[in-house]
Amino acid sequence: MIKTKLLLCWLIIILLAISLLTGCLLPEITFSSHPAQTVTTTVAPPIVASPLPINPAYTAPPISNGSAVGAVLPDLASVISKVRPSVVAINTKVPTLNFFGGTFTQEGAGSGWILDNGGLIVTNNHVVEGANSITVTLEDGRNFPADMVRTDAVSDLAVLKIAADKLPPALKVGDSSNMRVGDWVIAIGNQLGQGIAASQGIVSAKGVSVSADNGETLYDLIQTTAAINPGNSGGPLVSLTGEVIGINSIKVARVGVEGMGYAISSQVAIPIINELISKGYITRPWLGAELYTVNETVYLRYKLPVDKGVLITRVVKGAPADAAGIKTGDIIVNIAGQEVASVDELVKVIRNHSVGSAVDIKYWREQSQYTANVTLGQSPAPTTP
Repeated sequence: MIKTKLLLCWLIIILLAISLLTGCLLPEITFSSHPAQTVTTTVAPPIVASPLPINPAYTAPPISNGSAVGAVLPDLASVISKVRPSVVAINTKVPTLNFFGGTFTQEGAGSGWILDNGGLIVTNNHVVEGANSITVTLEDGRNFPADMVRTDAVSDLAVLKIAADKLPPALKVGDSSNMRVGDWVIAIGNQLGQGIAASQGIVSAKGVSVSADNGETLYDLIQTTAAINPGNSGGPLVSLTGEVIGINSIKVARVGVEGMGYAISSQVAIPIINELISKGYITRPWLGAELYTVNETVYLRYKLPVDKGVLITRVVKGAPADAAGIKTGDIIVNIAGQEVASVDELVKVIRNHSVGSAVDIKYWREQSQYTANVTLGQSPAPTTP
């Protein structure tokens, strides 16, 4: 009996210990006979100030009822049919050295246009440069060799003379200064050497300067969205009146670049063309020095006194620069009152003057600055090979 009571006491103690231990591990749960309810906690949104109106009285303009509907597009076909017969294909053969020192003939193709019914053809210098055979093909299929060739690498212009009769009408030349950005233009030429074709676009910019492959900079170019492809060079860029307002010359071909073709403006080209015909070469104001743009590398390498300007790398003996006391190693920083930091800037200032003009040139020599008064001379005539 006593053992039974002791056993019962131990059982009660164990149950109480388990109960206390369970109460420590589990949360207290209250059971209810009522159905479960969902408790929703609402958080008040932060107070944000509303943006102030720009103009409370503003009213958007009404939507147009379609005033552009039925707008008349330019008659490009009539312009092309008028101009195309006077555009010619030019095919060249240029002797070229191969990798092993031998020679082979490289064929090229370009365009030109009839300037005069006496057989004068306008094209680009780079179309005919170095060629020992130049053939002009008319729209009717007749071929003529170029009897005379006069070129100017600086402006990338050339004039050819062919002995041909019954030529199509010479093209009229328009004033490029009257063209506006947005005006329609048509580029016509021997695209890809596959025959005369046309492309249309607009004038997208004027007065542009671009460096050509020969290192020269072409100024006052017309930028156009009309497609200018290989073979188009030398062909005309015409207005909707059929007048030549530019000579197709350069296309920028880079990844991510589209619609950037350039034509030499008629305003720049015609005086040069006239001089090529009447004189055979172009005379320009001349300093008589070889030039190099000062950059950081040159500045540090030669420990120059200034980090901007135009370095004289050679002076032609007896030239205007030599007569004024300018020497190799001098750095021109100002000419005719204009600061210059590159060869292009210096050349542009010189070309804006005439032969015989006197200009002040400020330059550095070692650690001192000097001023020389230079009378610009006439560029020497090119030598005939």
